[in-house]
Amino acid sequence: MAEVTYPRGTARHHAPRVGLALALLLGACGAEAGTDAAPPPPSSTTPVVAVDDGDPATPEPPTPPPTTGPTTAPPTTAPPPEVVRTLAFGGDLLTHMPLVAEAQRDGAAAGAPYDFGPMLAPLAPIVGGADLALCHLEVPLVGDGQQVTGYPSFHAPRELAGAVAGAGYDGCSTASNHSLDGGRPAIDATLGTFDALGLGHVGTARSPEEDVAPRLYSLDGVVVAHLSYAYGFNGYQPPADAPWIVDALDPAVVARDAAAARAAGAQLVVVSVHWGTEYQHEPDAYQRDMAAAVTAIAEVDLVVGHHAHVVQPIERVGDTWVVFGLGNQLSNQSQDVRRDGLTVVVTVAGPAGGPLAVRTIEAVPTFVDLGTYEVLPTAATLARPDLDPGLRAALEASQARTMGVVNRSGAGIALRP
Repeated sequence: MAEVTYPRGTARHHAPRVGLALALLLGACGAEAGTDAAPPPPSSTTPVVAVDDGDPATPEPPTPPPTTGPTTAPPTTAPPPEVVRTLAFGGDLLTHMPLVAEAQRDGAAAGAPYDFGPMLAPLAPIVGGADLALCHLEVPLVGDGQQVTGYPSFHAPRELAGAVAGAGYDGCSTASNHSLDGGRPAIDATLGTFDALGLGHVGTARSPEEDVAPRLYSLDGVVVAHLSYAYGFNGYQPPADAPWIVDALDPAVVARDAAAARAAGAQLVVVSVHWGTEYQHEPDAYQRDMAAAVTAIAEVDLVVGHHAHVVQPIERVGDTWVVFGLGNQLSNQSQDVRRDGLTVVVTVAGPAGGPLAVRTIEAVPTFVDLGTYEVLPTAATLARPDLDPGLRAALEASQARTMGVVNRSGAGIALRP
């Protein structure tokens, strides 16, 4: 699991971040040059050189060959050891009211107002097994004096954050088209609840001070930065006196934030983006344009997308991997393709103390069981011998749909068992 850190960085416009400083120790080592050695003594195998001085050739004393360098190799420096880490990313968390009602029933059985834990529990082996796991909280938590509501203006029960932590997530991106549904009270409640649970967050902020640094996570000495942006806010605008309250997607701001993250010690920079056309598997022109612009930023190492509520392809844009859309992780949307979701497990590697790069991406297709709202990893659930035949057929079809979309551009992403 990751340790959430709070570094300070350079203030920027529309780029909210939480932070205190994170310092990194970088090891340096050098090589000491060798020194010249004395010439070797003459050898009996040295050839005799004939000198023409008018007399018959006479042997001259042997002359040693010249020496031009050290006779011993200089010491060598071993390359730094390689570090490898795994990161998991999940799709949209949406609390429609039928789903909230189920969480209320589960909560009553557990002696709590709401309990979303059973819904996310099947993900725990995958999420908890990663070195860093990040969700996408599409909806704000209910603020003080507000009521729990669903679509079209969401105010989710605060107990949702407890289920996120219980599943093994380390933090979430929070910039989405619903970020301003509850205004500043809901943002304050969301981030305060996350803080109390030790969860990281990025994309929305409570104050200008949260706008001065990227979100950094320390994975046993390896530092990963997380940035989060959204295409828009369903017609809502940030308050005039608080333009820093949520991050709008702007490549110039992403470039500034990514550079600040790298300067703060990040060895890997992940950008979460809320974008695209809802219910469309194919990335739209806006996504294509933004993907080209964001991946052109040298400091950006991975782009992870949300919002379409269906799974979208994974592609390499230039030298950077883009997960265009993870679909829904938790929702009440009943169409099969909207019950399909995708969690990706990304393995990154690089020299200790140096930059990391994506090595592999594996797919974990998921499917929402509308009877219980459990988020079922398809491969792991299909391995159960006692699985209901109807559910087995639904999971097999879901997994085939998801893997077909993921690899429709030829990415060659493997199914994670």
